[in-house]
Amino acid sequence: MANHQSALKRIRQNAKRREANSYYHKTMRNALRALRASTSKKEVEDMKPKVEAMIDKLAKKNIIHSNKAANLKSGVARHLASLK
Repeated sequence: MANHQSALKRIRQNAKRREANSYYHKTMRNALRALRASTSKKEVEDMKPKVEAMIDKLAKKNIIHSNKAANLKSGVARHLASLK
């Protein structure tokens, strides 16, 4: 257990940030899942900018790696291109 007040505060801050980051990460995964499940091109076109913005924000905050963000965005674009 931490012995210094600053270390205790750091533990509290890390726990709060971890909870917030996991919430945003899970929200992005659910949005991606919904986008991939959709078969309507119009619906996917409407969802794409919102999902890509979520991915970009997570990459900017280092919650996900920038290469993973690029791969996810590429997959979204491929899914959109495959729809008729």
